[in-house]
Amino acid sequence: MISLIIGILVSLVVIIAGTPMMINLVHRLHYGQYIRQDGPKSHLVKRGTPTMGGVVIVLAIVLGWGASALYRFIRGGSVPSMSAVLVLFAMVSMGLLGFIDDFAKVRKKQNLGLSIHAKFIGQFIFATLYAVLALLIPTKSGFPSAQAGMSFIEKPFFDFNFAGQVVATILFVVWVNFLMTAWTNAVNLTDGLDGLASGSSMIAFAGYGIIAFWESYHIRGGTHQGYSYAVSDPLDLTIIACCAAIACFGFLWYNSNPATIFMGDTGSLALGGLFAALSIATHTEFLAIIIGGLYVIEVMSDVIQIASFRLFHRRVFKMAPVHHHFELLGWSEGKVVVRFWMIEFLFMIVGLVLFYGDWVTRSGLLFN
Repeated sequence: MISLIIGILVSLVVIIAGTPMMINLVHRLHYGQYIRQDGPKSHLVKRGTPTMGGVVIVLAIVLGWGASALYRFIRGGSVPSMSAVLVLFAMVSMGLLGFIDDFAKVRKKQNLGLSIHAKFIGQFIFATLYAVLALLIPTKSGFPSAQAGMSFIEKPFFDFNFAGQVVATILFVVWVNFLMTAWTNAVNLTDGLDGLASGSSMIAFAGYGIIAFWESYHIRGGTHQGYSYAVSDPLDLTIIACCAAIACFGFLWYNSNPATIFMGDTGSLALGGLFAALSIATHTEFLAIIIGGLYVIEVMSDVIQIASFRLFHRRVFKMAPVHHHFELLGWSEGKVVVRFWMIEFLFMIVGLVLFYGDWVTRSGLLFN
């Protein structure tokens, strides 16, 4: 518990102290946000607002977990877990891709950074590298983290034969690519209003902090013994999720309307990669659809809008993603953001209820 508190406090200090420094740096470099011309006219006043705030979010999470890991090493000789390193790798690598995209935007002085194809290629490279590392690196559970984290690739499946291993490996890499691409783009689409992505991410990661803590608490004698999923190093995952939640919380101080800094693609892609990696590591890939329900709504609104226009030449929403639709209906930006936070909070609660119900069933307590 002390290590968790240390991680949270360090992340909070880093984000609160580091964000003003980032704002001043971006101001000096003239790296302001460029606003899409076809968006709501009320957003044009945001032109020039400092961006790339995701750099501080990533640092706050990494340093928070690092301080916690250092405390545990000094106190008991505990070395950093590979599960945590893999999850952080997913976040940092996707954040790096977002940073390149943000840097391209400010260099071109427009709202277009990397091309869609270039971004997808980057996501494919980093997601595949993460999947391969997850298959190769053993964790404290005694077998590769991918086997502990995947819902449809169970350990016995790897014992059949070489052909089965090859097929399972390919399926896992494809699955990870799908999750990483889906969630990074989902969070990126949600990052369209002041505080919307940071606030909803705070709620989503708080949910994952509770899930990972529950999984850690119910390990008996170093093994799960049917009490929870076969999750490796859930304490580390708890600390990372809580550090992410508190980093988003602190960033909101500067990112709430009117924002003095945006997280940019650096932040949205990093948080999306972290969300995907936590869903894999905690064995809750499908439950993540509920926990990140607001992200799903944002993506589906974009998909529906594009499909409807291409098939029927009609728009379902005044503008997609859906948060812009409500803006154009006359809702203030603050009202849209707060109400969307409330929706995400309800999704998170439903996800926790489903998780607990599944845990009760698996543990056998339902029938005792």
